Amino acid sequence: MSLPDQLTVARVAAVPIVVLLFAWDFPNHEYWATAVFVVAMATDQIDGWLARRRGSSSPLGKLLDPVADKVLVLAALVMLIGEGVAPAWMVALIVVREILISGLRLAAVERGVVLGARDLGRVKTWAQALAATIAGLAAAGAWSDDVAWWAILAALIATWVSGLDYARVAPRVLRGERA
Repeated sequence: MSLPDQLTVARVAAVPIVVLLFAWDFPNHEYWATAVFVVAMATDQIDGWLARRRGSSSPLGKLLDPVADKVLVLAALVMLIGEGVAPAWMVALIVVREILISGLRLAAVERGVVLGARDLGRVKTWAQALAATIAGLAAAGAWSDDVAWWAILAALIATWVSGLDYARVAPRVLRGERA
């Protein structure tokens, strides 16, 4: 397994740590959870950069990378509902979009097409990661919960705009063509 793929797997491995740090009530646990989340999300930039630089982009990486991002971001957002800074309805709408696009990815794989991350999908991922970071810091008391609300709303909008972009290419993908 290449180093970029190992970084992607490490991002998935960080999920239970982030969840436990948000759930475990000790002084400044929200700061610790947010810090681990930020470091784990940084591996997304590093693994992509390494894969392009080394020319070691793999079908596994193209498939696993977006899944790792989704699992980490969604876990953080779900935990932030419990922290009282992420509205459940916003997180639910983000989760629904992610499940729908994951279903599209699976349908594409069945047809021999790997549907990699699209440009708007990358923007969506970083909007979600930024929103989770801002909400984590709001949960820690760094600033008002209103800031988190607006950040999550912006991520929700980016999420659904990106979902529409995937829906636009879905007919070609479902015919077994490249997006």
